[in-house]
Amino acid sequence: MVTGVVDTLFPLLLKEWKDSWVEATNSPGELKCKVEEAWGEGYDSGEAIVAAMDAAGVETALATDLLAWSYTRQQRFAIDATAQIDELTKRFPGRFYGLADYDPFHIRQSLEKVEADVTERGYKGVYIHIYGYDIGLDHRKMYPLYSMCEAMGIPVSMQIGHVLEAMPSEHGHPMQLDRIACDFPDLVLVGTHTGWPWVEEALALITKWPNVYLSTSAWLPKYFSPALRQYLNSRVGREKILFGSNGLDWQRYLVQWAELGLKEEATQAILVDNPKRVFKL
Repeated sequence: MVTGVVDTLFPLLLKEWKDSWVEATNSPGELKCKVEEAWGEGYDSGEAIVAAMDAAGVETALATDLLAWSYTRQQRFAIDATAQIDELTKRFPGRFYGLADYDPFHIRQSLEKVEADVTERGYKGVYIHIYGYDIGLDHRKMYPLYSMCEAMGIPVSMQIGHVLEAMPSEHGHPMQLDRIACDFPDLVLVGTHTGWPWVEEALALITKWPNVYLSTSAWLPKYFSPALRQYLNSRVGREKILFGSNGLDWQRYLVQWAELGLKEEATQAILVDNPKRVFKL
């Protein structure tokens, strides 16, 4: 069993946050997606989350309150969990670190919050869920964030691939990261959710760019595309893939991971070494 596993994408599934997300998806015009069932009921406390991590061998989780923007209602999904993440990082040192939000409709205020999250609260990066804003990841409204993060030396994670909520999936095409990497060569980018159904496009990008990575988040290993399965075990691939759960059950996920039959060095790199290196843990 691998120890010291780092989950690079964990929505803070405290019941209060989970319930607010479910309430949002029950609003008119929204689409209730299957990920909510996979999340379960949510956790009662930070202690309950840590207990689940311990049971699965997960040492650290990068927590986000997931600033998803409703395409139909043009308002935020779910409550802002910054205070809860801040509390967990203080109560359980080294077990939790935050990933900051970014709102491209309120650029100056959002950049100020990102800076405070990183410098005052110890956040390790930024996570973007772009779809509801109806703009691309390479849109000009995103460039102030990329410039700041490149200067601060922190990674930007972003969902790529299709989206399960009632939002247009076109903004998740992985190839957008190609332009971003051209313009910000020292910025570390992490595409999440495997990029499906454009997985090969995502793999081409992380092979091309030294600072672009791909996260396995949101997909149980038994559902990985054949191209991703092959890439995980390759010499190049095992240096460019990061583990992320997106709230899927850690034990179930890691049992399926073991069933992939990967080389030991690939499993160690993807579950432990790569996340620690990329997010400077």
